[in-house]
Amino acid sequence: MKKIVVGITGASGSIYSIRLIQELLEKKIYVHVICTENGKKVMKYETALDLEEWVNELKSKYNHIKLEDINDMFSGVASGSYKFDAMIILPCSMGTLAEISNGLSRNLLCRVADVALKESRRLIISPRETPLNAIHLENMLKLSKLGVTILPPMPGFYHKPKTLEDLVDFVVGKILDSLSIENKLFEKWND
Repeated sequence: MKKIVVGITGASGSIYSIRLIQELLEKKIYVHVICTENGKKVMKYETALDLEEWVNELKSKYNHIKLEDINDMFSGVASGSYKFDAMIILPCSMGTLAEISNGLSRNLLCRVADVALKESRRLIISPRETPLNAIHLENMLKLSKLGVTILPPMPGFYHKPKTLEDLVDFVVGKILDSLSIENKLFEKWND
């Protein structure tokens, strides 16, 4: 079974991570969820979901999801010897992006990103900020040069979205495409 780590920070856009987690679980992929304290607060504010309650509800249907403790540096995912396939940080705050780009591992989320980098595993970061300043861009460039995929949650409009869900599905579909995971969340271009 594939294992994917989903990191959630305090940037706006937790609706994307909720949808991504749902899709990964449906595809029988083991999901480790790591969320910052601000990420939990923003999720509750934006979606009215309590992360811990929501994950517990998901556990009643799926046995392949685990909510990690942001402060547990003894978690299996903190070690390079624990095999996971990829990590996605969605949404990623500029603070978390700066910590990762500078090699700081002050919590489990940043440590797992560091593990992904040092073990040459897939790392996708979806920065959620606008406008961007030079420091933000330099941090993204530094990570991009290390092989990190920088995939901002920017919905497209060529598939003629009609709902907010269509816009969210477009971004989640692009992330799944980047991971080579088949999906039909938005209509792809045809010849």
